[in-house]
Parts: sequence; structure tokens; C-alpha cells
Amino acid sequence: MIKNLLAFTSLAAWMKLVFAHGRFWQFGPQLRPDYVDHDVWPDVTVVVPARDEAESIESCLLSLLNQDYRGKLSVVLVDDGSSDGTGDLARALPDLRQRLTVVTGKPRPEGWSGKLWAMHQGEVAALKRLPANGFILFTDADIEHSPLHVATLVDKAQREQLDLVSEMVELNCESAAERLLVPAFVYFFAMLYPFAKINDPDSPVAGAAGGTILLRHTALERIGGVEALRGALIDDCTLAAHVKRAGGRLYLGHSTLAWSVRPYRGAGDVWRMIARTAYVQLRYSPWLLVATIVAMALVWLGPVAFTLFGRGRVRAFGGVASALCVASFLPTLRRFRLSFWRAVPLPLVAAFYMAATIGSAIDHHRGRGVQWKNRAYTEEIHA
Repeated sequence: MIKNLLAFTSLAAWMKLVFAHGRFWQFGPQLRPDYVDHDVWPDVTVVVPARDEAESIESCLLSLLNQDYRGKLSVVLVDDGSSDGTGDLARALPDLRQRLTVVTGKPRPEGWSGKLWAMHQGEVAALKRLPANGFILFTDADIEHSPLHVATLVDKAQREQLDLVSEMVELNCESAAERLLVPAFVYFFAMLYPFAKINDPDSPVAGAAGGTILLRHTALERIGGVEALRGALIDDCTLAAHVKRAGGRLYLGHSTLAWSVRPYRGAGDVWRMIARTAYVQLRYSPWLLVATIVAMALVWLGPVAFTLFGRGRVRAFGGVASALCVASFLPTLRRFRLSFWRAVPLPLVAAFYMAATIGSAIDHHRGRGVQWKNRAYTEEIHA
């Protein structure tokens, strides 16, 4: 009886996910450079927070300075205490139109997370030159942009009167670890933050991808600026939540015009990426952690166990749930141009993510907290 109930619960969970969870498994939407011209293109200031990004900063900034954008575009790099010459490399770049400003970051005050403090300093520099109808584009220092990317983002915001336009950039998927683990990261993110629900103004779900966030000046002012979220460790989704609660309209999609150059050479790199904020997502709650692990085990490991070791209805329920799991992952694999058979080990990949989530909690309770860029945060910061 218990096995029947567990197997049915697992199947019901997958039916809900696939058919009533914002079509999270569909790999879209995507913006393409087929916009129409506008009479007026608003000013855009790009803010790039950077800490020890010497390997990628030149290609990132050059891709931004070479944008084919008909409005006024400027770039602010905030060198957040880099020890590898990131700021010097930026200052040495050719900038004939004098559109690049390099800000030397000040020491981080108490109550601020590192990235948001850098973003705030970039925001202050940007707003000195940005008119009320302008946009700020927050992007990471390890991302390169197609020449039409900024224009495509602004066109989307203008045509649909959006306050925040965000895209999940293309991630590296070359190493064995990346091919195994990175597509699942995108898939799990979409499961947590269904894009269709984020883009629905009637839904309370909010989310964004930190690599590309285009934000209206007026929307940023309405939420009180970056300072309003100064202690957040999941800065992108926190920013989106503030904007949506203030009545703003959001868009989140997958990018075809921007890509990350940060490699994940081994499973350890992906582990650290997950563990950095997994326990933060659970609000540092041991009870939420236990509930999440039990739920994940039932959803990801249950169908396999029921299919392999169950009988009768238990095996049937497990088989259907397993089929839904595999089928829902196929669009993501197609996006990464990977073979369909890679959907088979998805439950094992989910187990890896479960273990990293537990590792995140262990780090927190050992006092290590969130580790990133040689900084450690033991809890969500609130001044």
C-alpha cells in the first residue's frame, strides 16, 4: 500500500510538473535580431562589476564597446578589489569614442554583498549621465555579446513596455563535466523559475538571470535602487522580485546573442557553483532542507527505483514518471546540441545536485557560508 502511494505521488508530481508548471521544459522564448527601427533609441549605460576577471574582461568590454546600437551607449566597469590587473587591462583598451569609464571600487561596507556593492557603485556612476527614459544593463565580466544584443534587448523592452528584460546566456558545454551537468543546471533553473510564469504579469513568480539584466531607470528608482537589495546573495532573482512587486513587467528568456566564456572544467567547479547559493535558496532552514531532499528523492530517484524494483502498479507508475522525466529534458539537450541518450542519467545528475545542496548546508553550519571570489558570507546580509 505504501509503495503504491509513493509511486502514485511520484507520478502525480511529474504530471503536475510537465502539464501544469508553466511549460518550464520548453526551451524558449528567445530574442532574435529582427527588430524594427525606432525613431528614438534611449540611452543605455552598461554596468559591469568585475573582481579578478583578467581572463575575460577584455573580450567582454570590447564586445560591449562594439555594439551596433543607434542610441547613446556607455560602459561602466567597476573594478571590485581585483588582484589580477583587471582594472589595468580595462583602462588599456582602445576607446576612441570615450565611452568606457573604469571605477575603482571602494571597500565594501557592512551590510552589503560584494557584487551588489559593485553594482551600486556602477549604478551611481551610470545615473550621473542617464536620463529618466534611459536603461541600465547589468552584465557579468565573463560574458561576450553579439553586436546586436543591446539593440535587441532595448527593442523588446520598448515594444512591450517592459521594465526588466533578462536573458540566460549560453553557457559553456565543452568539457565532459559541462556536458553532463550544465544542461541540467539550466533545466533545474527553469523548473524553479518557470519563464512563462515570470513573464506573466498576473503571476507572482519573479526571476532573472544575472548575466543580462536590462532595467529601466524609472523602475530602478521605483524600488529604491540597488541599495534596496544590498544584502541579497541571490541578487538577480531578488532584483526581479522587487521590480515585480513594485508593479513592473518582466521578461526572462534564453539568449542566442550572448554567451559565457567561463569554463567549468570539472565537476568540482559545478559543485561550487551550486553550493554557493543552494542553502540561501532554502532560507538557511534545516526543515526546508530535509523537505527538499525528500521531495527531490521522490521526484528524481523514486521513478527509477519503482521502475526497476517495483511490481504491478508500482512499476507502471514508475515507468510513466520516468518517461515524463526523460521527455521533459529532451528540449534542453537539443538546445545544447547533445544526444538524447544524455537524458537517461538525469536522475544521477539530480542526485549530484542534491548532494551539493546538502554540502551547501554543511558549509553554512560549519561557519564557511557562501564562498565566492575569496569572500565568505555566513548568512543573508541585512544592514
